[in-house]
Amino acid sequence: MAASLLWSYLLAVVAVVTVLYYQLLPAALSGLAVYVLTAKLARHLPARWGSKAHAVALAGIILVVTFAVSGGFIGLWLFIQGHEGMGELMGAAAERLEGLKRSLPAWLTPYVPDSMEQMRQKVATVLREHSRNLSQAGVWGVRTAAHVLFGLVIGAIAVLHRLKGKKSQPPLAAGLEGRLARLTDAFEKVVFAQVKISLLNTVLTTLYLAVILPLCGVHLPMVTLLILLTFVAGLLPVVGNLISNSIIVLLSLGESPSVALASVGFLLFVHKLEYFTNAKIVGGRVDASAWELLTAMLVLEAVFGMEGMIAAPIVYAWLKMELTEQGLV
Repeated sequence: MAASLLWSYLLAVVAVVTVLYYQLLPAALSGLAVYVLTAKLARHLPARWGSKAHAVALAGIILVVTFAVSGGFIGLWLFIQGHEGMGELMGAAAERLEGLKRSLPAWLTPYVPDSMEQMRQKVATVLREHSRNLSQAGVWGVRTAAHVLFGLVIGAIAVLHRLKGKKSQPPLAAGLEGRLARLTDAFEKVVFAQVKISLLNTVLTTLYLAVILPLCGVHLPMVTLLILLTFVAGLLPVVGNLISNSIIVLLSLGESPSVALASVGFLLFVHKLEYFTNAKIVGGRVDASAWELLTAMLVLEAVFGMEGMIAAPIVYAWLKMELTEQGLV
């Protein structure tokens, strides 16, 4: 392997570790989104257009994509911080959790192990702490917004540099561009495939929460936020649905045990369907099975926390594409 190629791999690994260690993932994701969407749309510009018309059209695409990506981040943040924010949702979940033992029959209460009760109290406390933290997350929100803004600008500049199409480059620059090309390819495959899966799960969950349950006379609180949470959490492969499903089941317990059982049954069906669609869509596009993605998510979560778990499918897909390109796997 040439020295320049080896250095490009080392610098790429350092870049990934730096992004995850210093919590720069929002900047990286926003930049990659602008890069991939702009490059994807630019391919459809007519070749017969002159250089000036092409440059104007490309500038328009970059502006539209940048505003769309930033608008998505801003809209999601404003919705979460609204009157039906995540704080209220976590608070409602915590109340259901704390009320579980009180709702048990008197004869069954003495048989509940103390460790289970302590575990419930700890989870309820964590939920309440997150409820308070989410309502006081102004500083974190400003910092994240700044990172997203920098990411948007960097992504736009990077895609312009790529589309200018320099014919010859120094070996290290060419190697780094190759690493970026693989990373954006992995990002496109994982994210777009996972969006399809999340949309399917969200449609089915919306049908259950907003149609089936109301027809049965059951109205869960904050259904709109639950639907949004289902979509956002569903962007995380395999385990994403467990986050929203746990809250839905917990809120269903507040209605009645039968509603909780119905929710468990329905969500198990959706979860099994996700395994099939995940293996079919994501696994097929990046040549990775569910257990591989889960292992990568577990390892990166242990090392870098939540950001590591979110980035794991993209990082793993990129790593596997690089190894495949070198004929090592």
